[in-house]
Amino acid sequence: MQDFFETVTNVFEFVGVATMVLGFVVVAGIAIRVWVRSRDGGVAFRTLRQSIGGVILLGLEILVAADLVKTVTSPPSLTDAVVLAVIVLIRTVLSFSLQVEIDGVAPWRRAFVTGPEVIAHAARRADGSVEGSSGV
Repeated sequence: MQDFFETVTNVFEFVGVATMVLGFVVVAGIAIRVWVRSRDGGVAFRTLRQSIGGVILLGLEILVAADLVKTVTSPPSLTDAVVLAVIVLIRTVLSFSLQVEIDGVAPWRRAFVTGPEVIAHAARRADGSVEGSSGV
């Protein structure tokens, strides 16, 4: 059973990293499309920056899930629990910082926007359906 949960953890970690790697490729394409349609490098850069932030957020959320699976399924050890708690804390702080950077305000001052919503907004902007919008 331990091997199964180790495999599940590895799959979550792989999916989290793959999400970020493939996401970077997708958002680069979105930013290029925005630039081609708008001919405005500033809009394309903001789209790229916000979309990369959304991709990283999504990847971090998946990696935190991997850490939680690892914590719940590993043999109880205070050292392992502390190490995993620190990893989750660091990833949570990174997620919070990215969210503030993407939104421009603290989450409690604006409705929470998930990584996939940021990417979807960027895709709509690339299609030209969101005109003149610099934020989410």
